Amino acid sequence: MEYCVLGRLAVRSGPVVGRLTAPKPRKVLALLLVRANLLVPIETLSLELWGDEPPASAQTIIQTYVLQIRRMLAQASGLDSADVARDVLVTASSGYRLQAQPGELDLHDYERLVGAARSALADGSLDDGSRLLSGALELWQDTALADIKLGPVLKVEVSRLEEDRLAACQQRIDAELRLDRHHAVLGELGSLAVRHPLNEDLQAQFMIALYRAGRRNEALEAFHRLRTTLLDDIGLEPSQRIHRLQHAILTADPSLDVVLCPTFADELAVTL
Repeated sequence: MEYCVLGRLAVRSGPVVGRLTAPKPRKVLALLLVRANLLVPIETLSLELWGDEPPASAQTIIQTYVLQIRRMLAQASGLDSADVARDVLVTASSGYRLQAQPGELDLHDYERLVGAARSALADGSLDDGSRLLSGALELWQDTALADIKLGPVLKVEVSRLEEDRLAACQQRIDAELRLDRHHAVLGELGSLAVRHPLNEDLQAQFMIALYRAGRRNEALEAFHRLRTTLLDDIGLEPSQRIHRLQHAILTADPSLDVVLCPTFADELAVTL
């Protein structure tokens, strides 16, 4: 089986695609997959489906949705319904658990690669860390659960996943900057800086990449955009580390031409 949540929700087994069209059963499947191999209580499923106003028959309705999901999984996998109920979508006393084997769920593959990447970076293996993070990020096809109308529980889960995706992206960029590959990430940083105008870590990385590409004026413009946005949106100046970076760019501090020099590495590296 192959389960996908890093984009549109999908279930496949080789060429066979699992068909589940009704919105609420798809929500249940999405939540079970995001929390794969963990017990998802009936109360949590109910909260996702109906918020604080569940119908009196909520538990019975959820059981019906689970039966629909099991039927779809059986059709896609070629297993019979009893095997699916025993080994794949399991009933527990207070909820349900979807068992995903290694290599079946894109989210688990992503988490495995990111974990290996962060271990490599911690050991100083920048090339390996960057390569593993690139592989992890390539698993994303769109925003998580892009075709699911999110309820309160899935909103939190998707927000967590998207934050981790951005953090992994920033850490890969940090590794690339340390490897003196600023040209390779400059275009990506420009797009990220537009999408996350208040993110000081990204803006700092963008400023450094621009400076080291010989575009000092644009690096200073990036600082002024950040300062204007912060003042307009939340009434705050950029942090002292951003002001120190601006000063370093203004004075053409030679340390900025070193591969993300220690002077700024400790301040600007993304800590995850």
